[in-house]
Amino acid sequence: MKSFAKYIKEYSKSAYKKLTREPSEILKYPFIVPGANYSNELWDWDSWLTDIAIRQIMLDCGEEPKGFIEYEKGCVLNFLDFKVENNKMPIMISSRTGDSLLRSSKNAHKPCLLQHIAFIIKHGGGLEWIADRYSDLKNFILFYKTQAYHEPTGLYFWCDDIAIGIDNDPSIFYRPDGSTASVYLNCLMYRELLAFAYVSRALGYARDGEKFEAEAESLKACINEHLYDEKCGMYFSADINLNPIDPNAVLHSGMPRHWHCLIQRIDSWAGFMALWSGVATEERAKRVVYENMLCERTFMSNFGIRSLSRLEKMYCIVKSGNPSCWLGPVWGIANYMCFKGLLKYGFEKEALELGEKTVRLFGEDIMRCGEMHEYYDPESGEGVNGPGFQSWNLLVNNMIAILEGREFVEEF
Repeated sequence: MKSFAKYIKEYSKSAYKKLTREPSEILKYPFIVPGANYSNELWDWDSWLTDIAIRQIMLDCGEEPKGFIEYEKGCVLNFLDFKVENNKMPIMISSRTGDSLLRSSKNAHKPCLLQHIAFIIKHGGGLEWIADRYSDLKNFILFYKTQAYHEPTGLYFWCDDIAIGIDNDPSIFYRPDGSTASVYLNCLMYRELLAFAYVSRALGYARDGEKFEAEAESLKACINEHLYDEKCGMYFSADINLNPIDPNAVLHSGMPRHWHCLIQRIDSWAGFMALWSGVATEERAKRVVYENMLCERTFMSNFGIRSLSRLEKMYCIVKSGNPSCWLGPVWGIANYMCFKGLLKYGFEKEALELGEKTVRLFGEDIMRCGEMHEYYDPESGEGVNGPGFQSWNLLVNNMIAILEGREFVEEF
């Protein structure tokens, strides 16, 4: 572990300074890119998570973040300046082409913008830079409430299957637009609403803070009501694409449906986001961990969490792009989120084991190839695609700090 950690730290120290970009064309503020091999592309959850990793690397190197803060703020401000119809904020902005690649998607920037802002504020970024953009922040949430909210269940859904983060998650991929209340999306939104409550109070909007906190608790209850499955002890996404109740349908009138969604029992690592987000109850967390996450027949491998259960018919390990493969390979972000979720619920031994597997995964890759990959074969630990990928993989430094009992940086 010490040897692997050493290789990771040395690699990260040389890599992180290549992840910042200066203002360029339509991107008016400095910003963070997911990896050194990216030109001038600003991505939504990549910039947030890469920022958290860079802060840890800087802490480990004893470097002051004073100059870096402007790049953190710039990620948010560039997105706020680039909205389209219905308050929709793009998923990605390229300085050369705008977000033309993803403009066709009905989806917006993932609900991590307020979490990014809260992180920056908590780490010395101040308030003045965001104070006059408060109405824009409310409009960001308003998009989800007006375009991606399912009133009967109180859950949020993806508008289509493009650029959802977990690219080809079978619960969404190739399904009708607006048909899936994703557990991943709703867990992110729960944390986003809590972050908005924090930002609102920091800016002096106490009533808004109370409102967003109440909305977060309401969403938490809806996730537990509709997305937890007692049969499997697991959180799943749900199908909300149900025909409306027709009062004139005589052969249905005797007993119309009383449910508003149908659970999708597709074993994806996304269900473990219920622990990372803090949505799960203590009892349910135990079932999620012991009956699902740690099960070697389904999710757990020698190198971490399979992105899809090995027992699912869709399971496959292939090299692909647009979409990247989330049908079984081990992803650094899945390992990190599960690691943090285990710690949050007191599964320290299990978190330690997953942390060590992740350190081994990246350490061996750097020793063997001199770089990290986008995702990995869970049986061999070999990189499958995207050599040179960094982004959230660099969060392994935050995991190492926790494993070594040192000061660590964490998300809001």
